[in-house]
Amino acid sequence: MTQPDPVQSRMAVPDTALLALLGSRDESLRTAEELLSADVHVRGNELTLTGDPADVAFAERVFAELITLASRGQQVGADTVRRTVEMLGEADPAVAALQGETPAEVLSLDIVSRRGKTIRPKTLNQKRYVDAIDAHTIVFGIGPAGTGKTYLAMAKAVQALQAKQVNRIILTRPAVEAGERLGYLPGTLYEKIDPYLRPLYDALHDMIDPESIPKLIAAGTIEVAPLAYMRGRTLNDAFIILDEAQNTTPEQMKMFLTRLGFGSKIVVTGDVTQVDLPGNTRSGLKVVQEILFGVDDVAFPELTSQDVVRHRLVGEIVDAYARFDADQQNRPQLRSAPRTGPPQNRAARRSQR
Repeated sequence: MTQPDPVQSRMAVPDTALLALLGSRDESLRTAEELLSADVHVRGNELTLTGDPADVAFAERVFAELITLASRGQQVGADTVRRTVEMLGEADPAVAALQGETPAEVLSLDIVSRRGKTIRPKTLNQKRYVDAIDAHTIVFGIGPAGTGKTYLAMAKAVQALQAKQVNRIILTRPAVEAGERLGYLPGTLYEKIDPYLRPLYDALHDMIDPESIPKLIAAGTIEVAPLAYMRGRTLNDAFIILDEAQNTTPEQMKMFLTRLGFGSKIVVTGDVTQVDLPGNTRSGLKVVQEILFGVDDVAFPELTSQDVVRHRLVGEIVDAYARFDADQQNRPQLRSAPRTGPPQNRAARRSQR
């Protein structure tokens, strides 16, 4: 099979976008050269792409998205280049354009900003998760660690509070131990519970002025409490987040979901591969997928290892564990060899001595 003749394409980069596109010390350009099959050269304000027609066409799509981001004033770092290449490599161009899911739209969707830091989705699935929160009353964000499930839900809660769509934010988690026992931890009940709720406080500090958080909590505008404290309540005009939902029992999940009041929204987050419940207790998050899937105004967006936004190794670790679990399930159980005769009793063994 003959190889197609190489082609060349030139793209003009606006002056206002050039520095943002190249990145610090041309880091973004070098990353693009590593990830793309087409040869990339920049001279002045002109970008030249050379290679096979398919490779050049793909590189054109990548740089068109990056130029759009840079023209909007965003700094295009190496991570942005990687995310753009991944999204364009996975998505159907026609479907993505129809749904407004181009990398430029995904990576420039601002949720909340504080002191120059803006929180945005970084992957296509994260944007779909955020869109689902906007469009549905109850959303279950399911995926592995590091995919931004809780962080993005928290950002949407703060956005809703700032826009006066809700009057308060309620954050809750089941106090299920992963090793330690509550009774062995020092301090009062609240001091014992605090380590379980700390990740929620950490996310809040990124989105709200830390000095105002104690005042908001004292006023009841923000409430952080263990799941057991939700029983018997009706939660109106609130944005409610249940984190680590894989550690709820089916009864707890039903209790929580039926707290929903008028003008409220619920986001439930969890990782069904990290259940810390004792014994053979079924996870309420697994059960609820069977019960509520297909119910109107309830959404189940899923995140995968491709949506991990922590260190690159986190995604690889998640995939490695998934492969290991699959191998364990598929491996035939070893059975002990059958006995050749009836077991001897003690008297028989003594008589043989």
